[in-house]
Amino acid sequence: MKQAVLITGHYYSSRRRAGFHAIAKALAKAGWQVLFLTTGISYLSVLRRDFRLEYPVRKEAGKIKKIDDQISSYVWFTPYHPANLRLPILNRLSSGLFRNYGKLNLGSVESLIKKSDLFIFESTAGLLLFDRFKTLNPEARFVYRVSDYLGLIKPHPIVISEENKILPHFDLVSVPYRFLQNRFKDKANVKLHLHGINKDIFNGDLPNPYTEMKGPNIVFVGASHIDTDFLNRASRLCPHCHFHIIGPVPNIPDRSNVTAYGELPFEQTIPYIKYADIGLQMLKYRKGIESITDSVKIIQYTYNKLPIIAPSFIKCEYDHVFYFNHEDDESIRESVIKSLQYDRSKINSSHINTWDDLALKLVSD
Repeated sequence: MKQAVLITGHYYSSRRRAGFHAIAKALAKAGWQVLFLTTGISYLSVLRRDFRLEYPVRKEAGKIKKIDDQISSYVWFTPYHPANLRLPILNRLSSGLFRNYGKLNLGSVESLIKKSDLFIFESTAGLLLFDRFKTLNPEARFVYRVSDYLGLIKPHPIVISEENKILPHFDLVSVPYRFLQNRFKDKANVKLHLHGINKDIFNGDLPNPYTEMKGPNIVFVGASHIDTDFLNRASRLCPHCHFHIIGPVPNIPDRSNVTAYGELPFEQTIPYIKYADIGLQMLKYRKGIESITDSVKIIQYTYNKLPIIAPSFIKCEYDHVFYFNHEDDESIRESVIKSLQYDRSKINSSHINTWDDLALKLVSD
């Protein structure tokens, strides 16, 4: 049985599920043995109050933990890792130390690295392990799944430098956003692979959560970079619409047409998306945020044939996305009206991958 190693910043048993969790499950379903290798966690994480420390990462550090017959996890807890120290002078002073991150002791997992067939790297400090793994196992397939634009997440500069250096040496660079495809357009090993979704969950027989709520129903699911000013204006300008907000969103306006659900398990969010009339992508601008042109949220909305409202700095290549300008009441009102008027039968979802589709592309494209 073939062995795959996913080098990620996520912890496998976290409540927060990410694309790499889905890729791990898809590979296991396809018959691979999968090791979920958590990197970028160290004593610096303690100082930064990293949420992953809520889980038993210290207890599991350095041990291969069996999740099931085909998936295992390994927490590579190190003395330090390349973390952005916020001040340019501190980042410069720490570069020499952080450059050696990939040379730190791998512990019991090193023997497995030598005999693995596939390595899939995420956009994290784990990129500094590329040269080490390439030396230990030069015959394996090396894939970079660019989960995030580093210009947005702003890691330590050494991570960005490492990405630039090793990018041409991957067998495949898989990007989920057209923005990133354009950024790397001069690289022959770059392919656009949109995020996958679990179509079976959306296609299931699910109860409609809106049956006793007056619509139209507009849904948002998210946790970061959220523009609550849009929500405040839109809910005031469109009192006939009901806004459903799922996620740890602060400063939600207290209005009868706004319902906040807080953070829900992923499966519980599905009916709210499936039966909504409009999907929201209400992001606050920050440098690099324009890279998120084909997020999982956009893909989920599109699969369920929802018109989408998004800020004007995110340009998606879809006809069913309607844009608003920040703090512009008229454009906000117009984006809602146009979304409600749009013929949803025109929305094409045939291009959307399942996670199984994506995993196959990572293995063989």
